[in-house]
Amino acid sequence: MYDELTKKDIQRIEEEIEYRKVVIRKQALEAVKEARAHGDLSENFEYHAAKKDKNQNESRIRYLERMLKTAKIIDEDSKEDEVGLNNTVTVYFEDDDETEVYKLVTTVRGNSVNGLISIDSPIGKALLGHKIGDRVLVQVNERISYYVIIKELEKTIDDGSDKLRRY
Repeated sequence: MYDELTKKDIQRIEEEIEYRKVVIRKQALEAVKEARAHGDLSENFEYHAAKKDKNQNESRIRYLERMLKTAKIIDEDSKEDEVGLNNTVTVYFEDDDETEVYKLVTTVRGNSVNGLISIDSPIGKALLGHKIGDRVLVQVNERISYYVIIKELEKTIDDGSDKLRRY
């Protein structure tokens, strides 16, 4: 399996890897070295905590590097009047009589608490390519599905200014 990432996602991941290798790794090694100097390692909590932090950083670096190796680069562009990646969409949930606002993002940026919905999620997949006014079936699994209606669409214009175009 691979992660679908934009060029911006890849740039952010590369920056995080670099920061972890240059800054955090150095700090973690110093913390281990300092804790080791405190004596008996079998009862030295600081040493075990420092080693754990160092190992977590190294695991994160390996995870991110593996993600980059297997990544599929996807384009952020979509038709002007269609829902696409990095667009903000207002949807009406018929069953609940509620309206929600989501921004569709790649998997690595998904955070439903903050309204960032992955394009790999059931609702993200369902909304892609649709237009304002469309009634869209969101298929959660074989037995569960629901309908939403697209009410508004905001597209980010990628000219470096993060301008929005509302439809």
